Amino acid sequence: MDFKYILALHVIFVVCWFAGLFYMVRLFIYTKEANEKEEPAREILTTQLTLMQKKLWFIITWPSAIGTFIFGGWMLLLNLSYYISQPWMLLKLIFVGLLALYHLQCHVFYKQ
Repeated sequence: MDFKYILALHVIFVVCWFAGLFYMVRLFIYTKEANEKEEPAREILTTQLTLMQKKLWFIITWPSAIGTFIFGGWMLLLNLSYYISQPWMLLKLIFVGLLALYHLQCHVFYKQ
């Protein structure tokens, strides 16, 4: 596969992953606010928001994270000597690791 296609897929998955992470936190906030409302609004909103969280997390965010790592790793392996020699690559990989930890922490919040 051409490098440009791998790069394009990597960027698409990164954008989807970020969108999922940002919106998931917003859904957590909406759920907390819904729990403070009176019945029947609390039950209706909580049920809907819980369903939205599940779909966002397992249909968009997790697959996007996996795709990001697959295509990013693939690009890294194709040009390993070039990327390892670049000073910004270590910094980028550190930030990617921190983002992965943030993703896992959001998963902990989701399970709660």
